[in-house]
Amino acid sequence: MGIMEILKVSAKSAPNSVAGAIAGVIREKGQVEVQAVGAGAVNQAIKAIAITRGYLAPAGIDVICIPAFANVTIDNEERTAIRLIIEVR
Repeated sequence: MGIMEILKVSAKSAPNSVAGAIAGVIREKGQVEVQAVGAGAVNQAIKAIAITRGYLAPAGIDVICIPAFANVTIDNEERTAIRLIIEVR
């Protein structure tokens, strides 16, 4: 299936914009990974996924979300990110 596209979400990300990006990648590739570091970012990511489901439902596309952890380096510091793997059910 190739390399999964990764979308990074921050606490300042607009959920509607992120949802549009997720929906676009899902339509094109069938799966996408969303990464978020921190509670605010995770909150925006989850809201975006909920909005995405609404965007894709009229096309008969149902997506599921699989949460996992990832270690990422930010400013030479190890941080734990939440990985949300979104794929078509």
